[in-house]
Amino acid sequence: MRFPFRRILKTGFGARLRRMITAVAVMALVLLVCGPAARALDLDIDHAPVEVYFSPNDGATEAIVREIDRSRSEILIQAYSFTSAPIAKALLKAHRRGVKVQAILDKSQKTQKYSSFSFLTNSGIPTYIDAKHAIAHNKIIIIDRAVLITGSFNFTKAAEEKNAENLLIIRSKELAKPYLENWQRHREHSAA
Repeated sequence: MRFPFRRILKTGFGARLRRMITAVAVMALVLLVCGPAARALDLDIDHAPVEVYFSPNDGATEAIVREIDRSRSEILIQAYSFTSAPIAKALLKAHRRGVKVQAILDKSQKTQKYSSFSFLTNSGIPTYIDAKHAIAHNKIIIIDRAVLITGSFNFTKAAEEKNAENLLIIRSKELAKPYLENWQRHREHSAA
């Protein structure tokens, strides 16, 4: 007696089986291509306080400025698009009160007309360009190695007023740590 494999593949169960096989094949391919760099982090952040913002006009920029104003020792930024005057001014204010501020920006920021690249650089804030990647698409701020700001929210006026974006503020040293390590890896190949 032959196993009715073709008949099973035509049923609802067969469709689920095909999707599972495809998913397993894709995961195997990702592991093969990416190797050890494709790793999941198993972090316990169940009790980490999280604030969530959605744009337009939900106060994401104001929340970022508030967190920058609360900083005490260090602010590390990775930004794809950074043209927000309020965020840039808050960083300068933090820098002037002795907070160590550093930024890594996408290469497009070096030539963009209204980018904060020139403002930060001219203010004495170490600012680096990550040109290693097609796009350095991060939107991350790490404050005092304990507060992580991330999400799709670009640090721009358009992100606050026009775009549909999201922002998370997470208070977790454990979660900030791998983001800090990632920031440092990108800093190593970025140019001043």
